[in-house]
Amino acid sequence: MCAHVLVAEDNVKQAEVLRRYLEADGHSTVVVHDGRSALEHARRQPPDLLVLDVMMPGLDGLNVCRILRQESDLLVLMLTARTEEEDLLLGLELGADDYLTKPYSPRELAARVRTLLRRAGRAPAGVTAVRHVGPLRVDPSRHEVIVDDRRIECTPGEFAILSAMAEQPGRIFTRAQLLEHTSGFQRDSTHRTIDVHVLNLRRKIEPDPRRPVHLVTVHGVGYKLTDGAG
Repeated sequence: MCAHVLVAEDNVKQAEVLRRYLEADGHSTVVVHDGRSALEHARRQPPDLLVLDVMMPGLDGLNVCRILRQESDLLVLMLTARTEEEDLLLGLELGADDYLTKPYSPRELAARVRTLLRRAGRAPAGVTAVRHVGPLRVDPSRHEVIVDDRRIECTPGEFAILSAMAEQPGRIFTRAQLLEHTSGFQRDSTHRTIDVHVLNLRRKIEPDPRRPVHLVTVHGVGYKLTDGAG
């Protein structure tokens, strides 16, 4: 799947290597070297996917991600030299779809890009029917979530979790089982990652995220999706 990719990386040499790898995969690729340029280009010519370095001059990648997530649902692959789990989870909380820690292989990055684009553009294997769970409607073929006639923007990780749970409403999913649905494009996922996705989903689908009635915690086990009726 070929796409328009924006690379925001302040290391000029590294950015050029990434551009060559992505263009070899057939993607049209634009490179910028600071956060403000990334923000301006993403607004002027929205990419299908943004490769976003965290540490950039002027405006860092975390703030770029925060701003763009309020405006669009473009895919974001974050690059970070930070290895602490809290720093990595912060990127996911802000809406990043995946991340790579430095140093990384450009070939690995190109593979992550392919996987993110593929997951965002197709339904999970074997699932084509629209799923209805109370006021929630999940359409895998359109990668679409509707709650009370309101379209909800979901990252690929969030959608993978919600789509899997909507297939079997009321079933309790362990974190390990939900990890299986995200590991295709978030290979470094942990149980904490699942919790972050669930918190983000609750903000989007629950009438009161602090008292969830649809995406419910089953203490000591995992999560289940319900119609909210009981």
